[in-house]
Amino acid sequence: MGQGLWRIARNQQLQQQGYSGQGYLTREHGRGIPANNVSNTSHRKQAQGGIDIYHLLKTRKSKEQEGFINLEMLPPELSFTILSYLNATDLCLASCVWQDLANDELLWQGLCKSTWGHCSIYNKNPPLGFSFRKLYMQLDEGSLTFNANPDEGVNYFMSKGILDDSPKEIAKFIFCTRTLNWKKLRIYLDERRDVLDDLVTLHNFRNQFLPNALREFFRHIHAPEERGEYLETLITKFSHRFCACNPDLMRELGLSPDAVYVLCYSLILLSIDLTSPHVKNKMSKREFIRNTRRAAQNISEDFVGHLYDNIYLIGHVAA
Repeated sequence: MGQGLWRIARNQQLQQQGYSGQGYLTREHGRGIPANNVSNTSHRKQAQGGIDIYHLLKTRKSKEQEGFINLEMLPPELSFTILSYLNATDLCLASCVWQDLANDELLWQGLCKSTWGHCSIYNKNPPLGFSFRKLYMQLDEGSLTFNANPDEGVNYFMSKGILDDSPKEIAKFIFCTRTLNWKKLRIYLDERRDVLDDLVTLHNFRNQFLPNALREFFRHIHAPEERGEYLETLITKFSHRFCACNPDLMRELGLSPDAVYVLCYSLILLSIDLTSPHVKNKMSKREFIRNTRRAAQNISEDFVGHLYDNIYLIGHVAA
């Protein structure tokens, strides 16, 4: 129907441009062109007015004649490289055409490990009948189950032999996975403090500036929406881990885990103050330095000033 309307509109346009039914084409200056020249003139005007359609149809016709490239005719290394750019859905569709290539274990192994970076089953001898394509489907099913009910999701992974019943293994799985719902994950970690402890130790904050390290921490372990015991627990665990990763810096600055805790809390409050549209009177740099040094007296003024500049320029530490 759309093509029919396009043809009608095109014919009306050609008639308005001067095509006549008597075999002559009327020009603006009143000159007539013989009927035998109408076809050439018509072709030129169609080429001028519809050059994109002409080339589109020509290209489409040539592609239909040539057909698609048969990956089986290419070198295997090149075929696998092309298929490695596909996601799981497209790879399943490709297997309908190139079954042997698209079902290759290396392709599905790459998909599994790029989405779920760590699973206990990766380090085990695969059972009889194991395939990474089947494992991908199980991992996807388990992630959906986790996002509905975290405990059931973890139990599903364990029942399929994907994860061992160990807080460290669960923490590694969470750390290397980006398909888990952060709200459900926050609830799960609040209930499983043993998994939370192992998850914190997986972070390496060596030689990182404090606000940037705090941002990285909250990208993996999302902060609660309200202040409370869980937020205080997260900041405490982060402070101890940050100090453990930077012992030389802590000695140089004279900072302790308690002082880092104060700085982290100050950074969170400053982030809210500077980014919230409801706060009209923003905290100045001088006020932040004064308030922070009042809580932690051994901190240098320059260091606290750099903290303020980082939040002012980059933004919230727990967004």
